[in-house]
Amino acid sequence: MSRQSDRLIHLSRSKGMTRRMLTYIIQKDIELKEIYYLSPKDLTKYFHIPEKKAIPLYQDLHNSDLIDQIKQDKKLYSIISIFDQAYPTSLKTIKDPPLVLYTLGNLNLLSRVPSISVIGTRKPTVEARKKTKLIVQPLVEKGWVIVSGMARGIDTYAHQEALAYNGNTIAVLGSGFNHIYPKENHALFTEISKSGIVLSEYPPGAAASRFHFPERNRIISGLTFGTLVIEATEKSGTLITVDQALDQGREVYAIPGSPLVAQTKGCHRMIQEGAKLVIDAQCIFEDWDTQGSYFASISRD
Repeated sequence: MSRQSDRLIHLSRSKGMTRRMLTYIIQKDIELKEIYYLSPKDLTKYFHIPEKKAIPLYQDLHNSDLIDQIKQDKKLYSIISIFDQAYPTSLKTIKDPPLVLYTLGNLNLLSRVPSISVIGTRKPTVEARKKTKLIVQPLVEKGWVIVSGMARGIDTYAHQEALAYNGNTIAVLGSGFNHIYPKENHALFTEISKSGIVLSEYPPGAAASRFHFPERNRIISGLTFGTLVIEATEKSGTLITVDQALDQGREVYAIPGSPLVAQTKGCHRMIQEGAKLVIDAQCIFEDWDTQGSYFASISRD
């Protein structure tokens, strides 16, 4: 890991820092060296950082306790920045890519293809597990990586089905590793970290926040060739991931169901708006055979 990457990780942990602000700083100071020699007034002058944010930022730039904490975190986790070779190339192509990723597990999976995100409602129907297995099992048997968010419901099913068939799975969290959410998935977190990989753009001490989950969705879709929705209500948070996938130029798939069930109405709406109706894994295999070469190229460059 380069000193440039170390500095980026440090800056990302500094008080008041945002991805937007950090992206602007990188544009002005690509090596991230000059910023360490600036006063609070200079931070405001050269990087347009508001004065009330410039002072705590200056303090954290020279905070030995923060630097020591990052060193301790590096002993427990692999922390990669957008400057590192291990950073997944597919994420570099998306709008607003995460600048730092905290990971636990097999880093090689981040560039493994083919991959697909499997997502859906946190309150699935009794048929949802069977639906997930119907699609995920053949995908796993063909070597696909299953990506999801380790939330309750469909996300949990997707990871569990991948693990049940000795497949590879990636969990993208909306919290730091010290605050697993939901708490009942702590065992699942441990299992995925041993045979797959868990990642988060939030440092270990960051608690779950309702703002984090919509943010992490762009990573879930960005890592994969396409996004498959098992079940979703019409106003489901799942639709945020679908919008992210479409914005990123990824494929979107949805499984239909009974029009009498609220958990399938979101899928029906997606299909009306252009998502591909999926009745089995073959529907996805066919798209990969005809369209997968481009995603494979951006994942390996």
